[in-house]
Amino acid sequence: MNPAAAGGTTGKRWPEIAHRAAQRGLDGDALISERPGQLTALAADAVAGGATRLVVVGGDGSVNEVVNGIADAHGVELAVIPRGTGWDFVRTFDIPRDLDAAVDVALTGSVREIDLGAVTYRTWGGENARSVFANVASAGISGAIAQRANESSKALGGKISYYWATLAVFVGWQAGEMRVTVDGESRNGKMIDAVVCNGRYLGGGMMMCPEAEPDDGVFDVLLIGDVTKRDLLLVLPKTYKGNHLPHPRLELLRGRVVTVESAEPLPIELDGEQPGTTPARFEVLPRALRLRVPATN
Repeated sequence: MNPAAAGGTTGKRWPEIAHRAAQRGLDGDALISERPGQLTALAADAVAGGATRLVVVGGDGSVNEVVNGIADAHGVELAVIPRGTGWDFVRTFDIPRDLDAAVDVALTGSVREIDLGAVTYRTWGGENARSVFANVASAGISGAIAQRANESSKALGGKISYYWATLAVFVGWQAGEMRVTVDGESRNGKMIDAVVCNGRYLGGGMMMCPEAEPDDGVFDVLLIGDVTKRDLLLVLPKTYKGNHLPHPRLELLRGRVVTVESAEPLPIELDGEQPGTTPARFEVLPRALRLRVPATN
């Protein structure tokens, strides 16, 4: 459990969450993070100790931390009780936000094997690093937008927070030269973002890659060119319904391996977190995560 999720309300509500979950039959060892990033170690230690099902109570960042702790484990199931701001990871799978319904999915839901993404990149300190992501990664403006949203108040919810962060960052952003290669097919030119989708949603409900399937063995890769302010104002509202494609300044590619290079280092974003910069290489890890989703009839 991440007590800082949802602006700290998850920690305040934890006694109620734990009590209601136990009433419905879901109990176990409660592992509570005390600092950012700690859920990775807690998850790894739990699996090393024999845990076979981990229930994440938190948001997209909490899910990201946990999958980084269990990416190399086998036979481990993950369930999510959504308590973050953006809810983006769970949207693709229709995992309910209602507490009791989410607990029921953790208890009796179906198990779906989904892909993960592995990323090599450069840390802010200039070292090479590797991480995994469960939902969406990117290189470009969205990393700066996620940072802006994370540093601001999310009292109005994820959708409004990310919407205003997008507008604020875009005003001062300059499109740079990028080279993006997807399974050997390259695109060069001025772009503001390369979005690598395993799931469909980011930024508090933007359906950026509406046809992405998280278990098809490929990424949906959306390249966003040198869009104008007018483009942004017209297209951004359409992303919430997935109606922004086709568009002359957007291109969708699909592939297993994506590399992003740029003249100047660009921030990368992994499930809403900003661990470093380009150059970056994204690779699909097929069926690497066993996820509890609503049971199918």
